[in-house]
Order: sequence, then structure tokens, then C-alpha cells
Amino acid sequence: MEFQHFSVMLAECMDGLRIRPDGIYLDGTAGGAGHSQEIARRLTTGRLIALDQDPDAVQTASERLRPFPQAEVAAANFREMRRVLANRGIEGLDGVLLDLGVSSHQLDEAERGFSYHTEAPLDMRMSRSGLSAKDLVNTWPPEELERVLREYGEEPFARRIAQKIERARQEQEISTTLELAEIIKSAIPAARKREKHPCKRTFQAIRIAVNSELDSLSEGLDAAFESLNPGGRLVVLTFHSLEDRMVKRRFQEWCRGCTCPPDFPVCVCGNQPKADLVNRKPITASEEELAVNRRSRSAKLRILEKR
Repeated sequence: MEFQHFSVMLAECMDGLRIRPDGIYLDGTAGGAGHSQEIARRLTTGRLIALDQDPDAVQTASERLRPFPQAEVAAANFREMRRVLANRGIEGLDGVLLDLGVSSHQLDEAERGFSYHTEAPLDMRMSRSGLSAKDLVNTWPPEELERVLREYGEEPFARRIAQKIERARQEQEISTTLELAEIIKSAIPAARKREKHPCKRTFQAIRIAVNSELDSLSEGLDAAFESLNPGGRLVVLTFHSLEDRMVKRRFQEWCRGCTCPPDFPVCVCGNQPKADLVNRKPITASEEELAVNRRSRSAKLRILEKR
């Protein structure tokens, strides 16, 4: 299957990066290379490093960026960008883009196990290596499963679902997406099933846990900010509240100056802001974009400029 990925808010991301033809940029989530191609087209003597941990994405991005000698692709999670840059002798970046959405290819390719609509092996590994969803569902203690569903999926029926999973796996191993989906459905009251798909929160939570997405995001944000040159920009697209909350708080920390208690008459900490917000409120997809890509509806774009 060809690697498909709609480049969410493409024009807004390019505007946010404020690309210079001679600048050095990093796309931490290359995917189908939609954003990367647009960055590369704007470069002359500049340079683009595109990262992705998904082998399919690395292969596709490499092919699509082949016409651009100023661009290269590396197989790595964006939390590893400092190592990737050091290996290439790059000391600073003029812009970093992180598109945190799961690609359409990963969602639509049944064998990847991300979808609760199609029968497939219970996998969900973006890198195709390490802990799988099957491992997590069948071996983690029910208390840990409940925590994951509650914290990462904000699932109100986390305990009931974890208990149902525990009972089911005692009888036989849970090995496919639809097996897990039926267990989840059996744990949720009928009245709540009509509100949204009953499996959405649980599948999201397991995917986040399998891929250590929030830990990667926390480390990746710090690595990106440390890598930016003065005046460089960090552009981040998030797709659910946990990601957006983390990005918003981290941006606020970097933009905050004085940390003295509010009742201090004068500043004694001497802290100065390290960055400025380019947009105080997140940018969302236009009506025109939503008409052609429903998956853009939850996207929020935040932009920061380093001082």
C-alpha cells in the first residue's frame, strides 16, 4: 500500500516556520513527506533533515525527497534529534516542525493494528519493533491497564474495561484488534456507546503507551528548543488534549520571565523569557480544509520563536 498522509494545515505550518532559503530545518515527523517537500522546495543553499521512526515512512520520504539534494531522511524518533544533528555536524536549527498526528497510512493499513474497524494483529508499533499492543494487553497488570486507559485515553470506564480484559485473557490470549474491540464494547453501557465509538479512547490510550508517545514528546520538545538558533521557530501540530496540554505548558514555561511570587514588590529571580509565542491561541484548520480532510478537525497548531 502506498504511504498516504494528508499534510494538515500545510500553508499555516510553512508560514509558521518562516523559511529562509539558506536556513537549516528539521521535520521531526516526516510521514509521507508532505510538509518536508514544501520545506525543501523553499530551500536553495539551506538544508532539511527529515526524521521518522516508521520504516515505511522512511522509505517513502526518501523516495519523495530524492529530487531535493538539500534534504535527507534519517530513521529516528524525534526525541533523538540531538544525536542525529551531532552526527551531521549541525549545531543549530532555524526551524523545527513536529506533526504529531498518526498518518493515514498507519490508520488505514489493517496489518498495523491501529484500527478498531478491521480485523488485524494487535500491534500498533509505529517503529515496528519493541513492545506491541498484544504484549501490553496480555501481560500488564489490570491496575496498570486501568491507569493507562484513564490517563492516556481519559476513559471514564477504564476500570471496567481493564477488568474485562483481565477476565478475557485468562481464558485465551487476546491477539487481534476486533477481539479487543468486542471486549471493550462489552464493558461500556449501551447508552454511552451511542455517544462516540466505544473503542476510540482505549485504542488511543494503548497506542500512546506502546509508542511512549508522551515521553517522546516531552523529550522531543526539549531537544527541539535546545537545538534552535536565536530567532528559530518551533511549530507543533497536536491532535488530542494530552499532547496540546503538554505543548501549551512547555511553551508557557519558555515564554515566562519572572518566577517570583506575585506578592513580591520587585523581581529578585532575574529570570528572563527564553522565547515568544507567535500565536497566543492555537490555530485550527480552515473550513475548506475540513471539507476535504475530517481528520484535521482536532488539530491545533502552536508556534514559538526562540529569543
